[in-house]
Amino acid sequence: MFSYNHLFHFTEQVFLAMGCPEDDARLATESLLAADLRGVDSHGIARLIGYVRLWDAGRINARPEIRIVHQTPSTATIDGDAGLGLVVAPRVMDMAIQKAEIAGSGWISVKNSNHFGIAGYHAMRALPHNMIGWAMTNASPLVSPTNGLDRLLGTNPIAIAIPANEEPDFILDMATTTAANGKLEVLQRKKQAAPIGWIQTKFGLDSTNPDELKLGGAMLPLGGASASYKGYGLGSVVDIFSAVLSGANYGPWVPPFVSFLPLPENPVGEGIGHFLGAMRVDAFRPADEFKAHMDNWIQTFRNSKAKPGEKVMIPGDPERITSEQRLQEGIHLLDPVIKDLEELAKKFSLTF
Repeated sequence: MFSYNHLFHFTEQVFLAMGCPEDDARLATESLLAADLRGVDSHGIARLIGYVRLWDAGRINARPEIRIVHQTPSTATIDGDAGLGLVVAPRVMDMAIQKAEIAGSGWISVKNSNHFGIAGYHAMRALPHNMIGWAMTNASPLVSPTNGLDRLLGTNPIAIAIPANEEPDFILDMATTTAANGKLEVLQRKKQAAPIGWIQTKFGLDSTNPDELKLGGAMLPLGGASASYKGYGLGSVVDIFSAVLSGANYGPWVPPFVSFLPLPENPVGEGIGHFLGAMRVDAFRPADEFKAHMDNWIQTFRNSKAKPGEKVMIPGDPERITSEQRLQEGIHLLDPVIKDLEELAKKFSLTF
């Protein structure tokens, strides 16, 4: 087990060694390790070596000049200057919050960025401001559309964070696929099979092989084999809002996260795209009144009848519980992840 503080210090030193300014290194570290704290191990420190390899390949700018391409009082399009998505997305979310303070809501589409970690972290930045936060991003094409074989969409997550009063906040953070690609990577490291409905072979047949993507297969949209049209639709909306709206690459042209794969030919945009938003609760009704009713909503669902041996949770409960436990007990890392971190320590003359 590794303490959060130990992992934070090491990760921050890696980002500094890449050339990130101190504020950006700290922000990127907080953003990345939010995934480990919340139990989304696939998107946390396990991905650190991937960011370094992208930086080595010249695909990540450690010192981006994030700029506004176009804006209105409540909207904007942002160029992330090929920066770490872990830095670009929270900086842009803060811009959306500033716009919401003035206009009631703020909506920003981003181009020329990179993988931004877990969407929930960015959406949650709105909560202290009595705002509802939205965050979504497109991703490397690993997902086939309903009835399709070609890989045209990413796992394209959606996160929505809604403030409550006495109760813990409502945090929805979900991929638009049956499972995130990172969960397949975890299964690969553990040498375990994937559940039916997660992936298909290149011929469209069900598979439990977590390495199926390397064989030409594809991930399935949320709903699996029987109801994937819903996930396909949601993933498509994320792709359009994040990239078609901003001028980023979309569909099969989204750059791969792994540095050893070539960039798609004839790109239709710049980098990866995000879409972030903030809505002032008091633009609809008094914030205290809303949050009191959110408490009632949450209590109603949490106290409802459950199956024997089970309990009803609200979105965000499992991650909050995991975060509390890991802050106390530490974070377990798989051996392949430890080896990657040891490799990074050697590369940058650090101690892990």
